Amino acid sequence: MIEIEAMFPVMVTQNLESVKQFYEAVFGFNAVFYDPNFYLHLVSPNTGAQLGFLLPNHDAQPDFLHPMMSADGYVISLEVKDAAKAYREAKSLNLNFVMHLKEEVWGQIHFMLQDPAGFRVDVVQHLDDVGK
Repeated sequence: MIEIEAMFPVMVTQNLESVKQFYEAVFGFNAVFYDPNFYLHLVSPNTGAQLGFLLPNHDAQPDFLHPMMSADGYVISLEVKDAAKAYREAKSLNLNFVMHLKEEVWGQIHFMLQDPAGFRVDVVQHLDDVGK
């Protein structure tokens, strides 16, 4: 068995600087590696959650990492303790909403934002009492 220590997506996008500013300002991520000509790696100091962003068409990468990633069919899900509070904060920051606050029958309260690269960010709270 291969033992892992962490898991994170790496998304291919042109917008490293704007993505860096968005995730730092909105969610408190820290850039632990940033080369504006290559790659951005973000880590949440609170949870250890990680995100990676790579520029397209970089010579050091294999061909399958050269194309831009489509944001369609892809979502970054970030769990929070209080989705309603996070929603109010996101509104005060005048962020780009693609879905407003909604309670789901399967036991979630969530809303979705769009980041500067076009990726959707699902800010979600799991309700404890569902299914009990």
